[in-house]
Amino acid sequence: MDRVGEWRLIDSDESELESKPPDPKHEQGGTDRRLLVGVVVVVLALAGAAIWLTLPQPAVRLDIAGAAISTDLTGSGASPGTTTAAAPAEIVVDVQGAVASPGLHRLSTDSRVGDAIAAAGGYSPLVDIAAAAARLNLAERLTDGAKVHVPARGEVSVAATDGAAPVGSVGPAPGGGLIDVNHASAEELDTLPGIGPVTADKIISARAEALFASVEDLLARSVVGPSTMDKIRDLITALP
Repeated sequence: MDRVGEWRLIDSDESELESKPPDPKHEQGGTDRRLLVGVVVVVLALAGAAIWLTLPQPAVRLDIAGAAISTDLTGSGASPGTTTAAAPAEIVVDVQGAVASPGLHRLSTDSRVGDAIAAAGGYSPLVDIAAAAARLNLAERLTDGAKVHVPARGEVSVAATDGAAPVGSVGPAPGGGLIDVNHASAEELDTLPGIGPVTADKIISARAEALFASVEDLLARSVVGPSTMDKIRDLITALP
Protein backbone atom coordinates (compact mmCIF):
# COMPACT_ATOMS: atom_id res chain seq x y z
CA MET A 1 0.00 0.00 0.00
CA ASP A 2 1.28 3.42 -0.88
CA ARG A 3 2.20 5.46 2.36
CA VAL A 4 3.26 8.60 0.59
CA GLY A 5 0.16 10.41 1.90
CA GLU A 6 1.42 10.20 5.50
CA TRP A 7 4.37 12.49 4.82
CA ARG A 8 4.45 16.20 4.09
CA LEU A 9 7.12 18.55 3.15
CA ILE A 10 8.33 20.97 5.87
CA ASP A 11 8.03 24.52 4.83
CA SER A 12 11.26 26.45 4.96
CA ASP A 13 9.67 29.20 7.16
CA GLU A 14 8.56 26.64 9.75
CA SER A 15 11.99 25.17 9.89
CA GLU A 16 13.49 28.59 10.51
CA LEU A 17 11.03 29.33 13.36
CA GLU A 18 11.82 26.07 15.11
CA SER A 19 15.51 26.61 14.90
CA LYS A 20 15.46 30.39 15.55
CA PRO A 21 17.16 31.32 18.89
CA PRO A 22 15.35 33.52 21.58
CA ASP A 23 15.14 37.20 20.79
CA PRO A 24 17.64 39.14 22.97
CA LYS A 25 15.44 42.25 22.83
CA HIS A 26 12.57 40.32 24.35
CA GLU A 27 14.69 39.07 27.24
CA GLN A 28 16.11 42.56 27.76
CA GLY A 29 12.59 43.99 28.01
CA GLY A 30 11.68 41.56 30.80
CA THR A 31 14.85 42.43 32.69
CA ASP A 32 14.10 46.14 32.39
CA ARG A 33 10.62 45.66 33.83
CA ARG A 34 11.99 43.75 36.81
CA LEU A 35 14.53 46.49 37.44
CA LEU A 36 11.81 49.14 37.22
CA VAL A 37 9.65 47.27 39.76
CA GLY A 38 12.63 46.96 42.10
CA VAL A 39 13.39 50.67 41.87
CA VAL A 40 9.75 51.56 42.60
CA VAL A 41 9.74 49.28 45.67
CA VAL A 42 12.93 50.87 47.00
CA VAL A 43 11.58 54.40 46.44
CA LEU A 44 8.34 53.58 48.24
CA ALA A 45 10.25 52.05 51.16
CA LEU A 46 12.45 55.14 51.50
CA ALA A 47 9.42 57.44 51.33
CA GLY A 48 7.65 55.42 54.04
CA ALA A 49 10.73 55.55 56.29
CA ALA A 50 11.00 59.33 55.81
CA ILE A 51 7.33 59.81 56.74
CA TRP A 52 7.74 57.59 59.85
CA LEU A 53 10.73 59.62 61.01
CA THR A 54 8.71 62.85 60.82
CA LEU A 55 5.97 61.46 63.09
CA PRO A 56 6.21 62.28 66.86
CA GLN A 57 7.73 59.39 68.76
CA PRO A 58 6.92 58.53 72.42
CA ALA A 59 9.33 59.68 75.09
CA VAL A 60 10.92 57.14 77.38
CA ARG A 61 10.95 58.09 81.06
CA LEU A 62 12.88 56.27 83.74
CA ASP A 63 12.76 57.01 87.45
CA ILE A 64 16.00 55.89 89.08
CA ALA A 65 16.52 56.63 92.78
CA GLY A 66 14.13 59.59 92.66
CA ALA A 67 15.80 61.22 89.60
CA ALA A 68 13.57 61.40 86.55
CA ILE A 69 15.50 60.71 83.32
CA SER A 70 13.60 61.69 80.20
CA THR A 71 14.68 60.54 76.74
CA ASP A 72 12.91 62.59 74.08
CA LEU A 73 12.74 60.77 70.75
CA THR A 74 10.77 63.46 68.94
CA GLY A 75 13.70 65.79 68.41
CA SER A 76 11.61 68.73 69.59
CA GLY A 77 12.75 68.85 73.21
CA ALA A 78 15.93 68.24 75.09
CA SER A 79 18.57 65.96 73.64
CA PRO A 80 18.34 62.23 74.48
CA GLY A 81 19.53 61.43 77.95
CA THR A 82 18.63 64.84 79.39
CA THR A 83 18.14 64.57 83.17
CA THR A 84 15.44 66.70 84.77
CA ALA A 85 15.19 67.32 88.50
CA ALA A 86 12.32 65.50 90.17
CA ALA A 87 9.77 67.43 92.21
CA PRO A 88 10.64 67.59 95.92
CA ALA A 89 9.17 64.70 97.87
CA GLU A 90 8.77 66.73 101.07
CA ILE A 91 8.52 70.26 102.44
CA VAL A 92 9.94 71.90 105.56
CA VAL A 93 7.69 74.05 107.75
CA ASP A 94 8.33 76.01 110.94
CA VAL A 95 5.83 75.23 113.69
CA GLN A 96 5.92 77.61 116.68
CA GLY A 97 3.75 78.72 119.56
CA ALA A 98 1.71 76.50 121.82
CA VAL A 99 2.84 73.10 120.52
CA ALA A 100 4.70 70.29 122.27
CA SER A 101 7.75 70.31 119.95
CA PRO A 102 8.19 73.67 118.20
CA GLY A 103 10.73 73.93 115.41
CA LEU A 104 11.31 72.73 111.85
CA HIS A 105 9.40 69.69 110.70
CA ARG A 106 9.56 67.75 107.43
CA LEU A 107 6.22 66.86 105.88
CA SER A 108 4.93 65.40 102.64
CA THR A 109 4.08 67.87 99.87
CA ASP A 110 0.32 67.41 100.33
CA SER A 111 0.37 68.24 104.05
CA ARG A 112 -1.98 70.69 105.73
CA VAL A 113 -1.85 72.85 108.85
CA GLY A 114 -3.33 70.07 110.96
CA ASP A 115 -0.56 67.72 109.83
CA ALA A 116 2.09 70.27 110.83
CA ILE A 117 0.62 70.64 114.32
CA ALA A 118 0.47 66.85 114.68
CA ALA A 119 4.12 66.58 113.60
CA ALA A 120 4.99 69.09 116.33
CA GLY A 121 3.43 66.85 118.96
CA GLY A 122 0.03 68.55 119.04
CA TYR A 123 -1.13 71.44 121.18
CA SER A 124 0.69 72.22 124.42
CA PRO A 125 -1.16 72.98 127.69
CA LEU A 126 -0.63 76.70 126.99
CA VAL A 127 -2.77 76.72 123.85
CA ASP A 128 -5.67 79.12 123.55
CA ILE A 129 -8.20 76.72 122.08
CA ALA A 130 -10.71 79.41 121.14
CA ALA A 131 -8.08 81.55 119.42
CA ALA A 132 -6.59 78.54 117.66
CA ALA A 133 -10.00 77.55 116.33
CA ALA A 134 -10.63 81.11 115.11
CA ARG A 135 -7.24 81.78 113.54
CA LEU A 136 -6.05 78.42 112.24
CA ASN A 137 -7.50 76.66 109.24
CA LEU A 138 -6.42 73.08 109.88
CA ALA A 139 -7.34 72.11 106.30
CA GLU A 140 -5.14 74.79 104.71
CA ARG A 141 -2.52 73.28 102.40
CA LEU A 142 1.08 74.10 103.26
CA THR A 143 3.98 75.10 101.03
CA ASP A 144 7.71 74.71 101.56
CA GLY A 145 9.02 77.29 104.03
CA ALA A 146 5.62 78.07 105.59
CA LYS A 147 5.32 79.01 109.25
CA VAL A 148 2.52 77.85 111.53
CA HIS A 149 2.12 79.67 114.85
CA VAL A 150 -0.37 78.21 117.31
CA PRO A 151 -1.71 80.95 119.63
CA ALA A 152 -1.16 80.64 123.34
CA ARG A 153 -3.29 82.22 126.02
CA GLY A 154 -2.68 85.97 126.26
CA GLU A 155 -1.65 86.39 122.60
CA VAL A 156 -3.54 88.20 119.87
CA SER A 157 -2.98 88.43 116.14
CA VAL A 158 -0.97 91.27 114.71
CA ALA A 159 -0.60 92.08 111.04
CA ALA A 160 2.79 91.29 109.52
CA THR A 161 4.75 94.35 108.49
CA ASP A 162 4.98 93.09 104.91
CA GLY A 163 1.25 92.41 104.73
CA ALA A 164 1.68 88.63 104.53
CA ALA A 165 1.31 87.04 107.94
CA PRO A 166 2.35 83.41 108.35
CA VAL A 167 -0.30 80.78 108.89
CA GLY A 168 -1.87 81.28 112.32
CA SER A 169 0.67 83.98 113.13
CA VAL A 170 0.23 85.67 116.48
CA GLY A 171 2.29 87.98 118.62
CA PRO A 172 2.05 90.01 121.78
CA ALA A 173 -0.63 92.65 121.73
CA PRO A 174 0.40 96.33 121.91
CA GLY A 175 -1.70 96.60 125.08
CA GLY A 176 0.35 94.07 127.03
CA GLY A 177 -1.67 91.00 125.97
CA LEU A 178 -5.06 92.78 126.05
CA ILE A 179 -7.38 92.85 123.05
CA ASP A 180 -7.70 96.34 121.58
CA VAL A 181 -11.41 96.92 120.93
CA ASN A 182 -10.56 99.80 118.59
CA HIS A 183 -8.46 97.67 116.22
CA ALA A 184 -9.11 93.96 116.88
CA SER A 185 -10.70 91.81 114.19
CA ALA A 186 -14.11 90.17 114.58
CA GLU A 187 -12.38 86.82 115.18
CA GLU A 188 -10.28 88.31 117.97
CA LEU A 189 -13.27 89.94 119.62
CA ASP A 190 -15.16 86.67 119.37
CA THR A 191 -12.57 85.03 121.65
CA LEU A 192 -13.62 87.25 124.56
CA PRO A 193 -16.05 85.73 127.07
CA GLY A 194 -19.62 86.78 126.45
CA ILE A 195 -18.76 88.23 123.00
CA GLY A 196 -20.19 86.38 120.05
CA PRO A 197 -20.31 87.24 116.34
CA VAL A 198 -23.28 89.58 116.81
CA THR A 199 -21.66 91.61 119.61
CA ALA A 200 -18.34 91.63 117.76
CA ASP A 201 -20.11 93.20 114.78
CA LYS A 202 -21.71 95.79 117.08
CA ILE A 203 -18.30 96.75 118.45
CA ILE A 204 -16.84 97.12 114.95
CA SER A 205 -19.82 99.17 113.75
CA ALA A 206 -19.67 101.45 116.82
CA ARG A 207 -15.94 102.13 116.50
CA ALA A 208 -16.41 102.87 112.77
CA GLU A 209 -18.52 105.83 113.84
CA ALA A 210 -16.09 106.89 116.56
CA LEU A 211 -13.26 105.09 118.35
CA PHE A 212 -13.91 104.15 121.95
CA ALA A 213 -12.34 106.70 124.28
CA SER A 214 -11.91 104.06 126.99
CA VAL A 215 -12.95 100.55 127.90
CA GLU A 216 -15.94 101.87 129.83
CA ASP A 217 -17.12 103.59 126.64
CA LEU A 218 -18.40 100.19 125.49
CA LEU A 219 -20.88 100.22 128.35
CA ALA A 220 -21.66 103.92 128.08
CA ARG A 221 -22.56 103.58 124.41
CA SER A 222 -24.69 100.48 125.10
CA VAL A 223 -22.52 98.27 122.92
CA VAL A 224 -22.34 95.64 125.67
CA GLY A 225 -24.34 95.10 128.84
CA PRO A 226 -23.10 95.28 132.46
CA SER A 227 -22.69 91.50 132.87
CA THR A 228 -20.63 91.21 129.70
CA MET A 229 -18.58 94.23 130.70
CA ASP A 230 -17.67 92.59 133.98
CA LYS A 231 -16.34 89.56 132.08
CA ILE A 232 -14.18 91.45 129.58
CA ARG A 233 -13.09 94.59 131.49
CA ASP A 234 -9.72 93.10 132.48
CA LEU A 235 -9.12 91.53 129.05
CA ILE A 236 -9.49 94.54 126.77
CA THR A 237 -8.00 97.95 126.08
CA ALA A 238 -8.97 100.90 123.90
CA LEU A 239 -5.95 102.32 122.09
CA PRO A 240 -6.31 105.46 119.94
